[in-house]
Amino acid sequence: MEYLNQIRNFVWGAPLIILLLGTGIYLTILLKGLQFRTLFSSLYLALMKRKEYGAHPGDISHFQALMTALAATVGTGNIAGVASAIAIGGPGAMFWMWLTGLFGMATKYSEAVLAVKYREVDALGTMSGGPMYYIEKGLKNRWLAILFAFFAACAAFGTGNMIQSNSVAEAMKATFNIDHWITGIVLFILTFLVIMGGIKSIARAASAIVPVMILFYMIAGTIVLIIYHENIIHSFELIFIHAFTPIAAAGGFAGATIKMAMQMGVSRGLLSNESGLGSSPIAAAAAKTDEPVRQALVSMTQTFIDTIVVCTFTGLVILVTGAWESGKTAAALTQHAFSLSLPGSWGGIIVSLSLIFFAYSTILGWAYYGEKSVEYIAGEKAVKPYRLLWVIVVFIGAIGKLEIVWTLTDIMNGLMAFPNLIALLGLSFVIKNETNLFFKKHNSI
Repeated sequence: MEYLNQIRNFVWGAPLIILLLGTGIYLTILLKGLQFRTLFSSLYLALMKRKEYGAHPGDISHFQALMTALAATVGTGNIAGVASAIAIGGPGAMFWMWLTGLFGMATKYSEAVLAVKYREVDALGTMSGGPMYYIEKGLKNRWLAILFAFFAACAAFGTGNMIQSNSVAEAMKATFNIDHWITGIVLFILTFLVIMGGIKSIARAASAIVPVMILFYMIAGTIVLIIYHENIIHSFELIFIHAFTPIAAAGGFAGATIKMAMQMGVSRGLLSNESGLGSSPIAAAAAKTDEPVRQALVSMTQTFIDTIVVCTFTGLVILVTGAWESGKTAAALTQHAFSLSLPGSWGGIIVSLSLIFFAYSTILGWAYYGEKSVEYIAGEKAVKPYRLLWVIVVFIGAIGKLEIVWTLTDIMNGLMAFPNLIALLGLSFVIKNETNLFFKKHNSI
């Protein structure tokens, strides 16, 4: 574990953080702040305008592609990750998380442009795309594409599988006293029923689960904010002031430097929305469209919803209730914050239920990411065995101890980002040209 922790700290050191954030800043400048200029029209296109654009190639709608990507990213990081960022980096970490999300929207947009542009139809008749395809076909670098696919497949079994099923099992045990093995069996069955149908089945499930779970969590958060409304302005003051000034120890909070606030905000923000890691463009590539930019505009709203909306609710609940000074961290801190304002055990139940649905949806979304990564390396014949292995590992994750898995997953997440970021920078002018052609062709989105 000591050796693995050293590797993790090296992989997720300053170079990767700077590269991830720097790529987002560079793409924002290159695209002339596209994510700010088109945000509202992109949200309308993603959430309101459900029109299908003729018989265009693809497997799922724009909305389903967005919900599948959100299923994979809106997970334990939105509850536990935000809490850890504030517990270690202080309130100022929220500012750096927002900044990461805003620049990350340009990264997410760029990933989706390339994913749709370089996608292809596989032998099963479904769309295949993502970093491995635009690395091979755009950068002309097969070995780098294989590296990405390998790292993504490994990360999937950790980030999107064992860690999530274990989080569900822990929540079920703590809240409802249900044994881990029972939760494992239920997850095994539910996951099997969905993923065996492929991307169309996953997208239908995600489209049903994700909007409901996000609204449920936001409504609960809104109730807390209404109860503590007098502390909202002060909480924003804490965020903006301590993004640039150290904060002293208070209560159980140990204090934090500017560096800690920046490091925790950026790293947890990136891990939450996955902008630059290269996972979500795999879902974007399945969308029904003949214009890469149209799906990219939809895809970039994922980062906005994940980080600027959902993570903000978690952060504000923790700050307005004063729970951030309790000394607790991760999901326990978020649970404590909700419990301070909601009667009886309702606070804990709400967080547990949110965690369960967030984690289960992540299992579904990442099942597709891992499947496409394995298919790229081993071919279509590997798809069915992979799906069966996936549901078996879901059960193992629910009953296992995962300290090593957490660490290995962090390493693989970091390693899959490097090939993807190289491709985004190397193909940045392809992204710019596709964008210019689209907006020249269309006066509006």
